[in-house]
Amino acid sequence: SQEAIPAENDKGIILWKGKLLFSRDKPRNLMRIDLPNSVAQGEKYIFIGIENGIRIFAFDISDWEPEGSISCDDFVSWATEEQVHPAFGEMAAFCELRNQMACLSSLDAEIAATANALFNWHKSHSFCSFCGQQSRLAMSGWQRFCEFCETTHFPRTDPVVIMLVTHANKVLLGRSPHWPENMYSLLAGFLEPGETVEAAVRREVFEECGVKIGEVDYLASQPWAFPNSLMIGCRADAKTSEINLCKEELEDALWVGKAELLEAFTDKYSKIKPARQGSIANFLLKHWLTDFLN
Repeated sequence: SQEAIPAENDKGIILWKGKLLFSRDKPRNLMRIDLPNSVAQGEKYIFIGIENGIRIFAFDISDWEPEGSISCDDFVSWATEEQVHPAFGEMAAFCELRNQMACLSSLDAEIAATANALFNWHKSHSFCSFCGQQSRLAMSGWQRFCEFCETTHFPRTDPVVIMLVTHANKVLLGRSPHWPENMYSLLAGFLEPGETVEAAVRREVFEECGVKIGEVDYLASQPWAFPNSLMIGCRADAKTSEINLCKEELEDALWVGKAELLEAFTDKYSKIKPARQGSIANFLLKHWLTDFLN
C-alpha cells in the first residue's frame, strides 16, 4: 500500500497540545479545514480515512505558541480553557475533547478519538522498543518504522475494564482524587497479561474496594483516547457489600441507590456528581437507571 499525502480538495482536522479545533456553533462540531492550508503546512499529519469521498487528515500543530496566552501543558486532563488561533478567528477554538464528547456525532467522536490516540502513541513511542534507536512515522501515521533494525511498530491500545457493580438495587461508585470536585464514577482498571475480562473485573473491584464479585456480563465498549485505551463495559453482581477501601487506588467509594443517582443526574443531590457526559460510565449508569441495560 502507498502513503497518503495531503493534497488539494482534501480536508483536515487540527490538534494543538492534545486539544482539537471545534467550531463555536451550537451544537459544536469538529472543524474540517480545506487543504492546503498554511497552518497545517509542514506539520506532522496522519491519514484518518475517507468521508463522503473526501480524504480526511489530522495535523498536530503543538509547536505553535500563542501570543500572550496562558500556559498549557501537553495533554492536560479536564482542561477547560479554550485557545483561539488567529487563522481561524473567534468562531473556532481548541478545546479538550472530554468537554465536547456529549455533543459530537458518532462519526466526529470516532475521528477525534482516532486522531488523539494516534498522536498520543507517536508522542510516547518515538524510539524503537527493539534496538532503542529513533523511529520515524510511517504508513501515513498508522505505523512507525526503525531504519536501524528495520522493525515495524504498530499502534497499541490498552484494554480497560469498567464495571457496573450492583447489589440489592444499588450501584458501586468510586472517586479518584484527580477528578473534578464531587465526581463519582464506575470502578475501572487495566487488564493484566494473561487475564480474562471477567477475571480483571473481579480482581479490580476486590483490590479497590474489597467487594467480591460473582457473575460478570459484557455490555458495551468505548475507545478512550486519553491516552490510548479501550473501555470494556461490564455488568457485575456483587456477592458482598462491605467496602474495604484501598486508599492507594481510590479516595472514596460508596453504594448509591437509584433515587440518589437520579437526583445526582438532575443536580439535586449535592453529595455526588455523576460521570461526565459522553463517557461509557455515564451511558451505563443512565441505562441502569431506566432498567434498559440489554
